[in-house]
Amino acid sequence: MDANGHSFRKMNGLGNDFVVIDRRADALDLPAETVRAIADRETGIGCDQLIALDPSSEADVFMRIWNADGGEVAACGNAARCVAGIVAQELGRANVTIETEDQVLGAFAGAGEIVTIDMGEPRLAWNEIPLAEEFHDTSRIELQAGPIDAPVLHSPGVVSMGNPHAIFFVDDADAIELDRIGPMLEHHPLFPERANISVAQVLSPGHLRLRTWERGAGLTRACGTAACASAVAAVRRGLTDRKVTVSLPGGDLVIEWREGDGHVLMTGPYALDFEGTLPPGVFAAAEPEGQGV
Repeated sequence: MDANGHSFRKMNGLGNDFVVIDRRADALDLPAETVRAIADRETGIGCDQLIALDPSSEADVFMRIWNADGGEVAACGNAARCVAGIVAQELGRANVTIETEDQVLGAFAGAGEIVTIDMGEPRLAWNEIPLAEEFHDTSRIELQAGPIDAPVLHSPGVVSMGNPHAIFFVDDADAIELDRIGPMLEHHPLFPERANISVAQVLSPGHLRLRTWERGAGLTRACGTAACASAVAAVRRGLTDRKVTVSLPGGDLVIEWREGDGHVLMTGPYALDFEGTLPPGVFAAAEPEGQGV
């Protein structure tokens, strides 16, 4: 399809914002250069992630996800809630399914734009996360930032929720310079696919405070998979109950690591900010020189 005139939705989950493009009826190529142009907050539309809705033979919709840097990823919990809201409204039913790169997610769209996503089972083995070297116990691995004798961060739990996460438990999540430390740890050699870096503060057995540096996106208002990963990491260390409220800069999510089947359930809001048409300028970067859209 010609790029001109292709519509989009701007949506967010707790301030983690997305440009959502529906490609189920009309194909639209989205190379990394175009993704970066759309995500640019000064010259494009601006978003943390770009989401494409594609046809699926396994579920109600296939969700593809690109970070703002143009890299494609397999999971985004906040985006899944937005997509579930769209599809539930289209189909006129609360229960919908979303296929991603590596699994099919079940979702329930309740009243008041609140959605619960079954995020499946966390992956805890070192080679599933993945890590570059073997750790028998991934609830606490050897990794630190800062001086050797007085590290700022150390001994994170590592979890994959379809994307790799390292969660550092700290006394004060707001006191950590995550904008400085996050990029260094994201690219640490221990993480061959890079990693999302979070600092978590235990407020009570039922409450966590969380800040996240997302790989390929930077500091975001909320990261749904990080909230899931932090809850799992906290339970593995005996720090919280299996059901917790996770407070992020953009608001709260309720996360439950269900004991019966090991699945992680994430409940929270989504919102439609506005709708529009993609400007032709965002496609210019992906075109051969001298050719028009």
